[in-house]
Amino acid sequence: MTDQNRFIASALRTIDIEHRAIGELSQRLGAEFALACERMLHCRGRIIVTGMGKSGHIASKIAATLSSTGSPAFFVHPAEASHGDLGMITDQDVVLALSNSGTTSEILAILPILKRKGIPLISMTGAPQSPIAQTADIHIDASVKEEACPLGQAPTSSTTVALVLGDAIAMALLEARGFTLEEFAFSHPGGRLGRRLLLKVKDIMHEGDAIPRVHPDALLSDALLEITRKGLGMTTVVDPAGALCGVFTDGDLRRTLDSGRNIRETRIGSVMSSGGKKVKESALATEAVRIMQENSIYTLIVVDENESLRGVIRMHDLLQANVV
Repeated sequence: MTDQNRFIASALRTIDIEHRAIGELSQRLGAEFALACERMLHCRGRIIVTGMGKSGHIASKIAATLSSTGSPAFFVHPAEASHGDLGMITDQDVVLALSNSGTTSEILAILPILKRKGIPLISMTGAPQSPIAQTADIHIDASVKEEACPLGQAPTSSTTVALVLGDAIAMALLEARGFTLEEFAFSHPGGRLGRRLLLKVKDIMHEGDAIPRVHPDALLSDALLEITRKGLGMTTVVDPAGALCGVFTDGDLRRTLDSGRNIRETRIGSVMSSGGKKVKESALATEAVRIMQENSIYTLIVVDENESLRGVIRMHDLLQANVV
C-alpha cells in the first residue's frame, strides 16, 4: 500500500469510528438531555462551561456557540477557578462541566463550592458512574465505545461527541427562545452576516450635496458636467420643487449619442429615463443588491416613505461596505 493510500485508509477509519459514535449518541438522547436544556433555558444568569485539556477546548467552543445563539455563556478554566475565578460564578448561573473520564481532579476540587452555593451542575461525561456524573444534578451521557486514535489514548471520538452534544444543546435552546436571524446579526456586527442583516441603505447612500441634480430643461451638456462633478456616473432629474422626474445614466447617454442628437441643444428631460429604479432609505442594503441584480443595473435612487428623493446608492458602495 502506498503512503497516499495509507493516509486515506487511516482517515476513512477515523471518520467511520466517529460517525458511528455520533449515531450511537442519537439513539440514547433522552430525558436527561431535555432536563439539561430546560435548566439552561430557565437560567436567570449565565451558563458557565468548564473542562480541562481537550475537553476544555470543546467547552470553550460550546460557550462561544451558546453566547452567539441567544444563551449568554462563558468558559471558566477549572484550574483557575480554584484560584479566584470561582468569583465569576453566581448563584444565578448554571454550570456545564465536561470530563470524558468523569474524574478530572480540577473539576472535582470546585464541586463542593458549587454545591454549597446552590449552583446547578450539569455534567457531560463518558462515565455515568463517575464522581462528577454522580455529583451532578443532571448528567448527559457522552460515552463512546472507542476512540478513533489507534492507541486508544488521544481524545477523538469522545471530543467529537461532546462537540456535537454542545451544538445540539445550543440549537435546542435557540429554537426554544425563538432566536431570530436579526438577533444573530446583533451578536455578529463585525462579520459579513451582521453587515448584511443590519446595514441599511441610508447608512451608505450618497446624500445632500453629493446627489447629482439637474432640472428637466437643462441642456444635456450641462447634465454631463454635473455627472462629472459628482462622480456617480449618473444624475437625477428633478423639477423646481425638488420632486424626482427621472434619471439619466450612461445607458441613456449611449442611446442619445446613437440617435445622433446634439448634446449642446438637447434638453435632458427629453432623453432621461422617467422614474428610475428606486429603493427606500429604510431598506436593508441587501435589498438594494437584489434590485440591482434583478435589473442588471449598478445605481439606484433612494427615496423616503413619501417617495421624495433622499440619495443615490451604487453597487460600488455596497461592495465597499462588504454587503455583496
